[in-house]
Amino acid sequence: MPLPRLIPCLDVAHGRVVKGVSFVGLRDVGDPVELAKFYSDGGADELVFLDIAATPEEGATMTSVVARVADVLEIPFTVGGGVRSVEDATRIIESGADRVSLNSAALADPSLITAIAHRYGSQAVVVAIDAGEGVVHTHGGRVATTTHTVPWAVEAAERGAGEILLTSIRCDGQRTGYDLELTAAVRSAVSVPVIASGGAGSAEHVAAALRVADAALVASIVHENPAGLAGLRREIERLGIQLRPFKEPR
Repeated sequence: MPLPRLIPCLDVAHGRVVKGVSFVGLRDVGDPVELAKFYSDGGADELVFLDIAATPEEGATMTSVVARVADVLEIPFTVGGGVRSVEDATRIIESGADRVSLNSAALADPSLITAIAHRYGSQAVVVAIDAGEGVVHTHGGRVATTTHTVPWAVEAAERGAGEILLTSIRCDGQRTGYDLELTAAVRSAVSVPVIASGGAGSAEHVAAALRVADAALVASIVHENPAGLAGLRREIERLGIQLRPFKEPR
């Protein structure tokens, strides 16, 4: 079994990293390139960038961010938000990202998952699911659908998603722990890795998520002290979770 991964998640709006609570109350927390370098040096296994203000007009801004981030990173990173077509995926991947994350667009047209996977491979496709009250939400978690979370995760994997990025809207930004019940239900239903997201407030919370998922996203817990990521890794390992080897910079 592959070792679990620790993945800082950076929400990007208009070229800056922002953070809110349950997708609202956004505040600026830094430059994406600087934070990416901090996290890479601090022991991130991967990074995720989500363009939460994505519009067609903002496409060039995010492409520039991706290219600048790719110049300073040696770890894989995923980019989501505003990926509505194979052409959008091509623009992001050819700018330097390893994977694209699909959310609302995949729900509206599930064949998009297959089309991108066919061109770049399933390993390049992550389907992000914003879940609340048992159903999938779209538009940054603001609009509830009638699609149930677990069946949609199953369908996404069957259509070619290489990973599922599962965010609990109820837990997002609250720092009270991940939704372990939901995460475990999705993980047991699919054959691809599941990334737990939403709710990390301590090393204990992250360790608990890594016992039921393949990876855990962290945001608020490290945004306020990016250089402390190495310490978070040590705490998680003391709790019995074996992470990938990491040599701290001298």
